[in-house]
Amino acid sequence: MVHVRSTHVDDPKYKDSEQHWLNAVSDPEPLETTLEQLKQQFPKEEAALLKGQEMVEILAPLKLDAESLLAALYVPLLEAGKLDLEKLTGKQSKTLIVLLRNVQQMQSISDLQHFQHGQPDGTQIDNVRRMLLSMVEDVRAVLIKLAERICYLREVKNADEETRVLAAKECSEIYAPLANRLGIGQLKWELEDIAFRYLHPNTYKTIAKRLHERRTDREQYIENFVADLQNALDEQQIQADVYGRPKHIYSIWRKMQKKHLQFEQLFDIRAVRILTHNLKDCYAALGVVHSRWRHIASEFDDYIATPKPNGYQSIHTVVVGPEDKSVEIQIRSHDMHDDAELGVAAHWMYKEGPATGKRHGFEDKIAWLRKLLAWHEDMAGSEGLVDEIRSQVFEDRVYVFTPKGEVMDLPMGSTPLDFAYYIHSQVGHKCIGAKIDGRIVPFTYQLQNGDRVEILTQKNAQPRRDWLNPQLGYLHSSRARAKVHTYFKKEDRDKNLHAGKELLENELQKYGIPLHKATDVLARFNVSNLDDLLAAIGAGDVRLHQVVNQLKPETTEAEKVEQIKKRTKVTKRKVGSTSEVVIEGIGNLMMQFAKCCEPLPGEPIRGFITQGRGVSVHRRDCEQLAHLLNQHPERGIEVSWPRQTHQDYRAELRISALDRSGLLHDITSVLANEKAAVMQMDSDADSQSQTATVVLALAVKDNESLQRISQRLRQINGVEQVQRV
Repeated sequence: MVHVRSTHVDDPKYKDSEQHWLNAVSDPEPLETTLEQLKQQFPKEEAALLKGQEMVEILAPLKLDAESLLAALYVPLLEAGKLDLEKLTGKQSKTLIVLLRNVQQMQSISDLQHFQHGQPDGTQIDNVRRMLLSMVEDVRAVLIKLAERICYLREVKNADEETRVLAAKECSEIYAPLANRLGIGQLKWELEDIAFRYLHPNTYKTIAKRLHERRTDREQYIENFVADLQNALDEQQIQADVYGRPKHIYSIWRKMQKKHLQFEQLFDIRAVRILTHNLKDCYAALGVVHSRWRHIASEFDDYIATPKPNGYQSIHTVVVGPEDKSVEIQIRSHDMHDDAELGVAAHWMYKEGPATGKRHGFEDKIAWLRKLLAWHEDMAGSEGLVDEIRSQVFEDRVYVFTPKGEVMDLPMGSTPLDFAYYIHSQVGHKCIGAKIDGRIVPFTYQLQNGDRVEILTQKNAQPRRDWLNPQLGYLHSSRARAKVHTYFKKEDRDKNLHAGKELLENELQKYGIPLHKATDVLARFNVSNLDDLLAAIGAGDVRLHQVVNQLKPETTEAEKVEQIKKRTKVTKRKVGSTSEVVIEGIGNLMMQFAKCCEPLPGEPIRGFITQGRGVSVHRRDCEQLAHLLNQHPERGIEVSWPRQTHQDYRAELRISALDRSGLLHDITSVLANEKAAVMQMDSDADSQSQTATVVLALAVKDNESLQRISQRLRQINGVEQVQRV
């Protein structure tokens, strides 16, 4: 017989059992036979075979079926690269092969911890998809992988510090939360305790030492307390098992951190558990406990009436026992204990289905996994994929009720709008309000556990653009935000398509050109069809005059000059010794600043010699200048700004923002602080989209001043864009 170890099973029936890897197996013969065969086949793989035995020992008390335990025996050889699944085909059952392949794919869950930095590639996303599929198809693969990680943590005990820390971080951040989410308390505690020991060795040793001190006295105290309590229950004819339960070091540390307590202030260092045969006896036992000893009201929790999110049920109370020492008591039925310790492993539905009348959370937990898969498919290819997966698997959740009493779980921090979009996209789009327990709340209200949420809808309602502003707090989940983005993208396309069609038709009518002729220039603007071109024009992505210029007949030289004169209203300035612009190689010459781009000191500029109007000064990146030079490159001339300017220049800015009260006040405050002279201000608001547009004409010294003002304006709450006109 090979002694492996005894897994820390928190149950009296395993307490005094002989430490052997097959103690908890109902039919050990197949496992013993398989082990002997593997020893003959792989005589040099003693470490892998020993690890397989250890995994069986961990999983057997979870009441897994024989096939799962057999798979656990094979897994270490598979991960060591010594076992070929293809060669097993025909020798073992098909379901065993599939189970082993699922366990192998579970390794991809570790990739999630690498997603925190940068966007994952397609291969990583595909691995995650396969991992999710394996979890949903056969949850046994998850349990086998959790057992393998426990063994790995024990393997690296004597390894270098970097190896230990990396293994501990992976288990504490990924596998322990997953075990908790599936309600498997046995595996969760062991993963947490060992990981905590590696990550915080000094703190671990300190708490362990404090627990060990006066251990004999504490054990004697608990033994006397248990005997007294057992007699009291027997007197009331309540069938129950009473025993002292071990305390997990990680849970002690968590409680110290969460409640800001010292070790001496903890109530539950001395802990007792009562296991009854039915629900009625749980409350009967509670009555005996509270009638015998004074309880601390602030430390009482009834998780039977209100279970924890992962399905955990138990009554927790703290009483002042003999010698005025506090004792924590947990009261639960045997079925509840199985649920707490074994989680989804307590109920198998592969062959016979769950026991009639037995409370279980298996279906709920599998439903959670399936929902996760559905959401994953929903978000495939989106930037929020990884955030959503990490949120679903590892982060805190909030559990709320629908009006029909159905439970929904959402990311912590979710709002009623998130709830509406999780129900259905159309419910979110038509949402006009929400009620929590019959009371109307704002959209920014953060949902709490146990809230009953009712969504108020209206047939003609539609989303608002300010819902997308993260600073306003309307939406928390990336999934809901993606649905609102999709809505406005579709809505704006229809609107832009209509606007672009109207604009282009009106311009082409001036030249007698039918609209369908615009298909001739699709390649020029890199679009595939006419609708895309019209939508781009309406959105401002493609300039209208560029399209028209490509379609209209060639104009004469005289017509070009006249068009330029109309489009560029200029401001004449005196030149010479006081000229604001130096024209290279030329003395006094008429000069004007082009209205199309309105250059400012500090910006690169170039001149264009016009017919009869002197030199027109443009920004070097001006589209109109590029057009003119393309027609008459010989008319270009170099110009430059003087070292110092002595006057103000006109510049226009267009501000796009979410419409709200006080917006204009904030804008004018910025302008006042910057001492900017406002020559003109126009504003317009769109009630449908809840947006506002403000156009400012400012008098500024140079481009640097304008850029500084623009930057200050962008910092205003609700401002989405500041553009030079």
